[in-house]
Amino acid sequence: QVQLVESGGGLVQPGGSLRLSCAASGSIFTIYSMGWYRQAPGKQRELVARIISGTSPNYEDSVKGRFTISRDNAKNAVYLHMDSLKPEDTAVYYCNVRLSTRWLQNPNDYWGQGTQVTVSS
Repeated sequence: QVQLVESGGGLVQPGGSLRLSCAASGSIFTIYSMGWYRQAPGKQRELVARIISGTSPNYEDSVKGRFTISRDNAKNAVYLHMDSLKPEDTAVYYCNVRLSTRWLQNPNDYWGQGTQVTVSS
């Protein structure tokens, strides 16, 4: 059993900042990647930022220079610091972790419950 718990969404004015957190717990053997996706009303879920273990983070083009993803391996946690927020960043943000729960197992994707981010004046 693996659980992901997210926190940190909310309502913020344009130009403001928010920090999202996600912690994974349970039967974790190896984490391959941790990241954040978002889904706005009427749109498909899209990748926002991701860290693949041992590599540099990658970002969706519209958030480059504004969002920063970071990871705490000791806590199995991933964070998304969002600056200069725009109304078009409004969406439900989902934490995603790709991991295996035992040796030689192919990794699976796990998802957080989602947290609403609303950017509005």
